[in-house]
Amino acid sequence: MKQLFRYMLNKNLIISAALSLVFVSAGAQPPAGFRTRPEKVTKADYAQAARFSAKKVGQMVYSTAVTPRWFKDSDKFWYEWKTSAGTVYYMVDPATGKKEEVFDLEKLAMQLTEIVRDPFDAQHIPFSNLKLKEDKYFTFDIRSTAEEPDPDADASKKGKEPKMRKKVFHFRYDIGSKELTQIPEQPRRYPDWAVVSPDGKLGIYMKNNDLWYMDSTSLRKAAKDPKDSTLVEHRLTKDGTHDFSWGVENYHGNTTVDSTKRVHPSSLRWAPDSRHFATIRWDMSAIKDFWVINSLSNPRPTLETYKYQMPGEKGAKGYLYVFEMPSGQYRHIKTAAFKEQEMDIFPARPTAEDAYKDFRNGKWLGDGESFYLGRISRDLKRYDLCRVDISADSTKTIISERSNTYVEYRNPVLLKGGSQIVHWSERNGWANLYLYDSEGKLVRNLTEGAWHVEDVIGVDEAGGGLIASICGFNKGENPYQAHTFRVGLSGGAPKQLDMPDMDVDARSSYSGKWFVANYSRVDCKPAVALYSGAGRKVMDLEESDFSQLLAAGYKFPERFSVKAADGITDLYGAIYKPFDFDSTKVYPVCDYVYPGPQVEANNISWSRNFTRVDRLAQLGFIVITVGNRGGHPNRSKWYHNFGYGNLRDYGLEDQKYALQQLCARYPWMDESRVGIHGHSGGGFMSTAAILTYPDFFKVAVSCSGNHDNSIYNRWWSEQHHGIQEKIVEGDTTFVYHIEKNQDLAANLKGHLLLVTGDIDNNVHPSNTIRVVNALMRANKRFSFSLIPGQRHGYADLNEYFFWEMADFYTQWLMGDRTPRPVDIAEMNND
Repeated sequence: MKQLFRYMLNKNLIISAALSLVFVSAGAQPPAGFRTRPEKVTKADYAQAARFSAKKVGQMVYSTAVTPRWFKDSDKFWYEWKTSAGTVYYMVDPATGKKEEVFDLEKLAMQLTEIVRDPFDAQHIPFSNLKLKEDKYFTFDIRSTAEEPDPDADASKKGKEPKMRKKVFHFRYDIGSKELTQIPEQPRRYPDWAVVSPDGKLGIYMKNNDLWYMDSTSLRKAAKDPKDSTLVEHRLTKDGTHDFSWGVENYHGNTTVDSTKRVHPSSLRWAPDSRHFATIRWDMSAIKDFWVINSLSNPRPTLETYKYQMPGEKGAKGYLYVFEMPSGQYRHIKTAAFKEQEMDIFPARPTAEDAYKDFRNGKWLGDGESFYLGRISRDLKRYDLCRVDISADSTKTIISERSNTYVEYRNPVLLKGGSQIVHWSERNGWANLYLYDSEGKLVRNLTEGAWHVEDVIGVDEAGGGLIASICGFNKGENPYQAHTFRVGLSGGAPKQLDMPDMDVDARSSYSGKWFVANYSRVDCKPAVALYSGAGRKVMDLEESDFSQLLAAGYKFPERFSVKAADGITDLYGAIYKPFDFDSTKVYPVCDYVYPGPQVEANNISWSRNFTRVDRLAQLGFIVITVGNRGGHPNRSKWYHNFGYGNLRDYGLEDQKYALQQLCARYPWMDESRVGIHGHSGGGFMSTAAILTYPDFFKVAVSCSGNHDNSIYNRWWSEQHHGIQEKIVEGDTTFVYHIEKNQDLAANLKGHLLLVTGDIDNNVHPSNTIRVVNALMRANKRFSFSLIPGQRHGYADLNEYFFWEMADFYTQWLMGDRTPRPVDIAEMNND
């Protein structure tokens, strides 16, 4: 039927064009309503695209979300909000519904001008290090244009001019009296490389691969001067080596930590009573080194070496230790259940008290006698939530999860002093919450519907409920739109607390009694409201200022839904049009992709990230983003795991089929001119697409793609594609195999641009180089761009990349062969 529709449409257009020529040759106009062949867009509008660079959008759109900073001893909070009129700071009391400005900015600007002797006005006060203290006053710094000798500079060079620095003024602003006071510099109480005990008396750090500690006196001295000769250090361990150090985090077999420096050991967690801490020591000796070369280093290019585990390779081994302080005695806790398992010591949920400490929160989840640890097998199919009693010699499994694909998990939540556990699980095919007792007996299901609980964001234990973010509860909405729900601890259906048909990013108070709802949609500008934990809207807080953006001609994209290639599964996406869109014309189509599985390319909320969608459309393209089966995790586990075992090809058919439906639906989309582009996983997918469907996708721009997942990092490739665990003669080995993009190089028919940063230590440049090699050996013409000095993102060369992509698309997809000058004039005025 679809083919018949297209045939009739094309036939009618041909007939219409022929009759139009008859009318024109006879000197007459076609009758009203007579349809002529639509005009194809073949000329790029570079000026329109230049008006919406990242820099210019940043000068037209300011705040899009509120980050509430909650008070320590109440549910009040403060925040900042920027519009085209400047930045204003507010305090809000949810209990009274009162919102007021923190500062009289006009008066403050005059006071600061008199003290600092630099001119300021209310719209341009350069606050830095703004902090609330004791719920009563703020402190902040102002950097002046005046200079003073730098006390931290080397004073040994006699006879030379002292090194100078900009003078910084320090202030205190009293909330109640609105009084401004100049104060001395407030030194850091503790250095940032120490994980300080909750009572503030001891700080642990790593030096030369071993663990050390200082007491609070030395920590304060070290915060002022790390080279102070009176520092007293205590060594806890003596056997650390480069490959088997104490305190270095094992990030799925990857690490870039320089273990010879003082680095806070991120896997270290303190007991809340400060008498013990726990850490996991990782033996990284089996993990091989990887390298990138920085060609821009002076005076010589430099080699950067880091640990990097590839799929199927041998992994790290973790060992759990508990230390007693201040004696420094420690012992090993047996944890082994799976070969090359990974472990996490769960952190305690942050509290208001933690937020106002001048050192990082490093407490474990538990009490002074025990803590919780997550343990997962190398193939990710077996997960255990374990309790570790510090008086025992091994872990105790409390809850186990098993899956034939892979298990995902969230941090557990402890209730009733640790006697109950809120556990997140996808065991029934959807993410739900379950209440257990401390010994692992199921008390009740807290939620059990065909929806996705993303996470617990607030706890109101006294009120008998949790605040959770849930997707897909309202069946008529886009299933990715998150909403805020109250989940009763005694059971019952979740209660939605926020507004309908929006994507809501909620930030709960520490008490769980209030939350700030940042809400938006891809076709709706962001706004913010304050709600009670019972669902009462207290007030509208803010709405983003789009006045300058709309005045520049901006128009929102349009949402749509189509079917996946199975004809059953709904897919969701957005259409981005030129802001001067003309429905009587036919536009080339660009598909912006990210296949997942941890996210999809299609925006749910409005985003200022214009480069690959809104801005690209301004050249004269219709830009599409749409999900595919195996993509976003915030749906069913079936949807999320659809690509398991087929990581190269799983999303391609859905992307093609979605585009075909849209081209049939909208006559202004040209199915004969379809391109595809993406970054990282999207770079991988766009190359796979043009090589798998070479007669459909005519152009591809593929950036930093993991084209060969056999050399990409182990955790992503093994989790989402799968790895086979084999036991031979009592030993466990891991076997990994995956199809690669370079295997399809001979299929190329269209135009392909491959791009990579030359020091990308995430998706190594060799992923792209291997495709380059295969294309050359298949005698294919293609384009390749190496971006110097850039890692996985292109940073200050991202604007250059945009115009490189623009040139490629306009020439090969749009058909605009206009010679471009060597100088990219559009960048000169940015």
